[in-house]
Amino acid sequence: MRTICTRRGFLARSGAATAGGLLIGRNARARSVAPEGARPSGRLRKAVCIGVLPRDQPLLDRFRLAARLGFEGVEPNTLSTPKEVEEYRRAAESTGLKIHSIMNSDHWRFPLTDNDPMVVRQCVEGIKTSLQNARALGADTVLLVPGIVTPAVRYAEVYERSQERIRDLIPLSRDLNVVIAIENVGNRFLLSPLEFARYVDEFESPWVKAYFDVGNVVSIGFPQDWIRTLGKRLVKVHIKRFEPGVDHPEFDPNDRRTQGIDWPEVRRALDEVGYDGWVSAEVRSGPEDHLRELSERMDRIFAGENPS
Repeated sequence: MRTICTRRGFLARSGAATAGGLLIGRNARARSVAPEGARPSGRLRKAVCIGVLPRDQPLLDRFRLAARLGFEGVEPNTLSTPKEVEEYRRAAESTGLKIHSIMNSDHWRFPLTDNDPMVVRQCVEGIKTSLQNARALGADTVLLVPGIVTPAVRYAEVYERSQERIRDLIPLSRDLNVVIAIENVGNRFLLSPLEFARYVDEFESPWVKAYFDVGNVVSIGFPQDWIRTLGKRLVKVHIKRFEPGVDHPEFDPNDRRTQGIDWPEVRRALDEVGYDGWVSAEVRSGPEDHLRELSERMDRIFAGENPS
């Protein structure tokens, strides 16, 4: 494992010590709705993961529903056959929705950092298929869980193995013009924003960036902190823990026990780092009414307000 920058240089590059980054006043954090003068200006693009749409409907009907409810994009999982790829291409073309990313499907069942070379090989082939999917459908990223820490695979091994194997994939990523986007998930890995930023930096490649999931860090940190630290490394965003029909705790800056999300502050952080890309809802599936409210709540988040 190698370190490519000093601590001081890294902090400067990450934006973790900038006045506009971490030095946010308590009063600003406590607001539930941003005042007009502080409303975010960067445009976010609203998308939905394919699993959120009704699973009992034909694909084209799901795309039509998403478009009708105000979504601009859809994020599928890995597509294993040319027939599936063509079906998605036609659905996107027919509805005007953008397929902006592919969520690699095999990184949980076949971890990239497993001890078994055959498992690793299956994962690598799945990533290659996902990259090819993205190229065929006009997507610019593939979401990747880089590895899983287990009783049999140590944290340091996941770090070293994942970087080695992702580096081997960068030439294909470059040739296909598709970014490998590393996601923060419940894999017991990359447990701080500083480490996540450093991990991405060590590839020294524009073809490896960060896919940030707002809801996945709530139990260990604050999403706005991660966003400000990741900064320009950020290429895509997932959101959850805001959907209707689920009792989410309210954010209280004075209560250390809370695991709520300060959505106005998250939106300000995205604006501060200049993020104006795709934000995909990754929540439970539901009928049209559920999806309509989901879309409306995302609109409120994008406007710098609380979703409910």
